[in-house]
Amino acid sequence: MTDPVSAAGPRPVPPQVEATARKTANEFEAVFVGAMTKLMMESVATDGEFSGGHGEQMFRGIMAEELGGEIVKQGGFGIAPAVMDQILRMQGYSK
Repeated sequence: MTDPVSAAGPRPVPPQVEATARKTANEFEAVFVGAMTKLMMESVATDGEFSGGHGEQMFRGIMAEELGGEIVKQGGFGIAPAVMDQILRMQGYSK
């Protein structure tokens, strides 16, 4: 299999392609962080004095997704830049 960058030579990244790749990479990281957050939340006991009851159980997944998005807005775990580089590289662009 031929590497797209080496086959045609690196191409500069158009601004709209870079913006789309960045958005996609950030969304990917938000989903990943949200899934990790959901797993962590599931490991916490919810019985006792501070239990949110049935309502907490219903909305726990949504809360984990939102937390993932907010964590990424604050800088995330650093996954998005690596994902963005791979997206651009697969399309034959060079940064």
